[in-house]
Amino acid sequence: MSARIIDGKAVAARVRAEVARDVAAFTQEHGRAPGLATLLVGGDPASAIYVGGKQKASAEVGIRGFDHRLAEDASREEVTALIEALNADPDVSGILCQLPVPAHLDGVELTGLVDPRKDVDGLTPLSAGMLALGREGLRPCTPEGVMILLEEAGPTLEGAEAVVVGRSNLFGKPMAQLLLGANATVTTCHSRTSDLPAVCRRADVLIVAVGRAHLVGADWVKPGAVVIDVGMNRVDGVLRGDVDFDAVAPVAGAITPVPGGVGPMTIACLLRNTLKAARMAAGERA
Repeated sequence: MSARIIDGKAVAARVRAEVARDVAAFTQEHGRAPGLATLLVGGDPASAIYVGGKQKASAEVGIRGFDHRLAEDASREEVTALIEALNADPDVSGILCQLPVPAHLDGVELTGLVDPRKDVDGLTPLSAGMLALGREGLRPCTPEGVMILLEEAGPTLEGAEAVVVGRSNLFGKPMAQLLLGANATVTTCHSRTSDLPAVCRRADVLIVAVGRAHLVGADWVKPGAVVIDVGMNRVDGVLRGDVDFDAVAPVAGAITPVPGGVGPMTIACLLRNTLKAARMAAGERA
């Protein structure tokens, strides 16, 4: 058996093309494009690259970009005032506060100040609550991207046993909620899970997001399982996933590579969320 490779780049390109088409239609109908505001505090090089990539991707699909950058020593009051101004700006459909923030600021607090209707990261308490209740709302981008990849891979999630390794607020918890919403039977694993390899071997769908390079080997995977690798780890200058791809690919039925799997889906879903937020706001105004 050799796993089918789930091409995240190709799927993300399709999603972005659909967003570009729908943004053009929205702009024609409403007389203005959706707008994405990014907020970066400090000069972290990796964060600056991420924000630049998000702004570039927004422009490519016709979304207006509002790129706000504050100094490393920006006060809580200064950052809070900017978030409140963006919340009130009708030209801004979505707001993204790039994490991490400098040590004197609280990233969780700042993210929580974003208007939930503009929470394109899907991380505010209200967004998390709407997801938990199965209500309409903005979903975290990476878990939403994984759901799209699972549609591409073709497993029937209803009744399937899904195992999520990782319980972070950013990914693991919302991922489990989305899988539950698709009627999968979900187990969430973490550092204190007993006999983690045995739990993983039960999975029809195995999703790994813990930040440990090559944690998952062939003996952790049920033959024919769909394996989604969310890990991104630098090892000797090379990007590695949490799954040992070369060992697992002969066992799995389908698998995402790193890079080129889940990563491209995050920005694609951010763009989709920005359009969704603009539509929601337009509906409220109507």
